[in-house]
Amino acid sequence: MTEYVGMVFVVASLIAIFSLTAPNFFQVETFRMTANQIPEVIILAVGMTYVLIVAGIDLSVGSVLALSSAVLGVCLVRYQLPLPVAVAASLGAGLACGAVNGSLTVAWRLPSFIVTLAMLQAARGLTHIVTGQQTQYFRPMIRELTSISVLGLSLPFLIAVAIAVLGQIVLCRTVFGRYMVAIGTNEEAARLSGIDPRRIKLVVFTLCGLLAAVAALAQSTRLGSATPTAGTGFELEVIAAVVIGGTSLMGGRGTVIRSVFGVIIIAILGRGLIQLGAADPTKQLITGCVIVAAVIVDHYRHSFRKAPLPTETPSPSL
Repeated sequence: MTEYVGMVFVVASLIAIFSLTAPNFFQVETFRMTANQIPEVIILAVGMTYVLIVAGIDLSVGSVLALSSAVLGVCLVRYQLPLPVAVAASLGAGLACGAVNGSLTVAWRLPSFIVTLAMLQAARGLTHIVTGQQTQYFRPMIRELTSISVLGLSLPFLIAVAIAVLGQIVLCRTVFGRYMVAIGTNEEAARLSGIDPRRIKLVVFTLCGLLAAVAALAQSTRLGSATPTAGTGFELEVIAAVVIGGTSLMGGRGTVIRSVFGVIIIAILGRGLIQLGAADPTKQLITGCVIVAAVIVDHYRHSFRKAPLPTETPSPSL
């Protein structure tokens, strides 16, 4: 609980700083706009948290998002398929990419960094081929979805929150979640205790691909279009958010809720810097410094927890 209090304190501090320095920052519309722009990042952060907990990494989430969005757009615009069929095809594309990542990582024991880096390039190239390097506009076909909101919060944001809550429950309250933590902490010990790391990793990478497709649906619903450049740089933003949330790059430690706090911190930081008139290079510099600071703090906090307690040395008998 104290860890969550710390994250809340960071968010509150950022809001206070920008409220004092940036004009018109502390307004309901600012927070509503910020919330409606981050659902895809929240959804991707859930999958990335799982992957990092099992000591892997997925650099392809941005490209898989773009490919899934492209499949949705092509199905709706070019082939005039019904919306449910287009959504199923989009989810299938993300699921397939995630399954390929997991299969190659598990079957040939390849580093997930290399496998997902290759998928990043392959999915992005396939996106350009599928779309013919043209943006697909389909807002009229999803008009009903874009009009749904609660207190100004869009349907994609509400779905993203539900996915984050479900992701936290799966991680903390199910056997599958405990298996993920065990594998990330010590894969060999988990294997000797009867857990099959290969199956768990395959499911985790496949799930990450599926969530990338769900994020694509969220973004496409918000924008009403699918562009070949969608999701560019998302992999770095998502990893940064998850790391700021305290998920270890070495595996075995992390929570979905803290990852969501990481997304919120980056979003507030970006919105505040925009209102202050900061240029993109300045925003990138400050965001990078925040990421490094978060990693350093997390390292020392983890080292402090692992440090042995001092014990009294008995005095020598005379």
